[in-house]
Amino acid sequence: MDEFYRVIEDKIRRSGYDGPTDGEDIYNDICDQMEDKEEGVYVFMSKKTEDIFFEYKVEIFEDQFNLSYIDLHTPDKTFHVDFDS
Repeated sequence: MDEFYRVIEDKIRRSGYDGPTDGEDIYNDICDQMEDKEEGVYVFMSKKTEDIFFEYKVEIFEDQFNLSYIDLHTPDKTFHVDFDS
């Protein structure tokens, strides 16, 4: 799993976002929001600070999920991280 967390962190850094990121925290946040959801496509929001929030697009399957993208919304800019390409 550590490799998966690093991939999340690396892709976020490459987007130009220089705020704090923790792949494990992001993964756990997504898992918490997915709990008890039916299969389908969802957009989850997570407020990180007073003026920063993350938006996750996730497709939930029976035994797994696909993280399509993360948009990191800051007061000045939105950073898009595409995990499907």
